[in-house]
Amino acid sequence: MKRLFAFVLALAMAMSLMACGGDKSTSAGETSGDSANKVVKIGVYEPQTGDNGGGGKKEILGMQYANYVQPTVEIGGETYDVKLEIVDNRTTPENGPSAASELVNRGVSVVLGSYGSGVSMAGGAIFAEAGIPAIGVTCTNPQVTADCDVYFRICFLDPFQGTVLANYAYNELGVTTAYTLAMLGSDYDQGLVYYFTQAFEALGGTVKSEDFPEGSANFVSYINNAKAEGAGVIFAPVSINYAQLIVEAADAQGFEGALLGSDTWDDNMVIESAKGRDVDVFVTTFYQEGGNADFDAGIKEWINANADAKTNNGGNDMISAVTAMGYDAYFTALEAIKAAGSTDPKAVLEALPGVSHEGVSGLIEFDDIGDAKRDSAFIKTANTEAGAWDFVKVQTVG
Repeated sequence: MKRLFAFVLALAMAMSLMACGGDKSTSAGETSGDSANKVVKIGVYEPQTGDNGGGGKKEILGMQYANYVQPTVEIGGETYDVKLEIVDNRTTPENGPSAASELVNRGVSVVLGSYGSGVSMAGGAIFAEAGIPAIGVTCTNPQVTADCDVYFRICFLDPFQGTVLANYAYNELGVTTAYTLAMLGSDYDQGLVYYFTQAFEALGGTVKSEDFPEGSANFVSYINNAKAEGAGVIFAPVSINYAQLIVEAADAQGFEGALLGSDTWDDNMVIESAKGRDVDVFVTTFYQEGGNADFDAGIKEWINANADAKTNNGGNDMISAVTAMGYDAYFTALEAIKAAGSTDPKAVLEALPGVSHEGVSGLIEFDDIGDAKRDSAFIKTANTEAGAWDFVKVQTVG
């Protein structure tokens, strides 16, 4: 009788522990604590703090919404729950390796990110050592994939983006003198300025360049320098917070030319800074709101129903291109996992080159280096009265 009582007591305690849930963490391929399904983990390697924190959060929103739309995937005839493992790489390259190592330790099958090329390159070495594939979302510097065999990406590259902006400034805006402004030490900023300068000078234009130190808060002197040089455009491929300050300074100093921004400027915080100001702003980007009605309606409803999502989106439901790209990156990863028929990172890496996915931002396929086969960019301009981005044209390098 005592043995029976002890058995029943032990069984009851075991069932109680199961009901409490205990530690629900799982490795790729293990069973989820919340369902009978196994789990596959997708790592999210993004900045949530630092200069690029605002952009990183918007990129994550696209992945989170995609996970909401499709939270499971079929692998080898079995249903797996997809779990996003999110780490904060804190914007800077020196923080990248520790964040990347954390994802390796969590047993992810593939990684998405990062917003920011420098931190992507810093994490790439860790992912390569572990044999885990990474899909860059909006990291546009060529070295992200050129120096790392496990890195792929779904966005266009800086040589293309810089050339598009140079052609637009010279051929469409009729500008012959350009002023560039970039942050010291930023691989993204410096790379884009280099490619813009090459293309603009090849067209016959003149470029005057300056750099500013990280943490700068006053851009009045730089705007005045651009005016003194007779610049028709200021090209500043900088992060969101610096873009806002440049817009405000250009308005305050009466700069009569155009402000050119790269994909980082395509953000609702930048348009809020431009609203009501006497500035002309043009940006290159990956997606224009209105490009996919179903996606737009769905994510707006999701953002408005989720207070945290709305806060991370800057307080409204305007769709940034990086959010659409985060959404596409998630489904690109799912296609690779399905093609691999496995949660093993090595198998996913082998499957990635053959992936083809029709995303909301267009067809996603990879070349031999792992770069996306993209040949066009969206040009938008700031509607300073309405506080919105207006579509201008789809621009190629021609």
